[in-house]
Amino acid sequence: MDGQRRWEEMPVDCLVAVFARLGLDDLTVAVPFVCKSWLRASMDPGCWKVLNFHHLDFLPWSSFARRFMGQHALRSFSFSGFMKVAVARSHGSAVELRFPPVFGASLQDLVYASIKCPRLRILSLPDLTLADEAHIPEMVGKWKDLERLEMEAKPSTFSTMVSEISRNCGNFTALRVSGSIKKEDAWAVVNSLPELKHLELSKSYLTKAELMVIMNGCRKLERLSVRNCLGFEADEEVLRTGSGIKTFEHEGSKLLDDGGYETDEPDYHHEHFLLPHCSCHM
Repeated sequence: MDGQRRWEEMPVDCLVAVFARLGLDDLTVAVPFVCKSWLRASMDPGCWKVLNFHHLDFLPWSSFARRFMGQHALRSFSFSGFMKVAVARSHGSAVELRFPPVFGASLQDLVYASIKCPRLRILSLPDLTLADEAHIPEMVGKWKDLERLEMEAKPSTFSTMVSEISRNCGNFTALRVSGSIKKEDAWAVVNSLPELKHLELSKSYLTKAELMVIMNGCRKLERLSVRNCLGFEADEEVLRTGSGIKTFEHEGSKLLDDGGYETDEPDYHHEHFLLPHCSCHM
């Protein structure tokens, strides 16, 4: 045992390579409190290139919040404060940012990130109010290196947003969004993002007509995921058109909802099928 190198004696660059794979919870409430060498290594910007807040519980009474406050001798806790700590430690080097999907993030947090994290390549946005959605196109357009965008629900400014991506994000190749995909949305994707390689529209209201527009218009798609959608069935024409896409996922999609209603009433089906997303816009 005496001839083996101890973890605290490892070179800093090796520790950074290991710590960069950890979650933000470990980087803030565990690693820094082991020893001084681990504390120094955990402050390296290389540990903070991936800022994934998605799976952390930011409710003030959560176990993570209580542990963070205890370790850092704080009397209060908020997502905004925690995010600013993580962003500050990245020193502008963050390439991936994933906001918590529902609770915690605000428009001000997105604006802050758009200024302090200019090198993002992967971005996962939270649900926002209708009023705040108006600012999404401008903010997204600031990330010139953006390659992938994920959204829990389609924003009201979707067409404008993809247009801004087309103008400002030359390396953009992947989009994930759920919602009521209407005719204008399908054509916005085709006209603004013809180079798209990965598109995920699972759990959306999507008719066959809009699906065909996308498949025929986005000729460079390598992966198209439209699982568990309402509005179309994978009939012979859909399968034939999708056969040219390397990965075409359509399992679980159906023409009718569980009540047997026809799909020629998109407004009804949007509300019925996507009800969990509606509360954030009230």
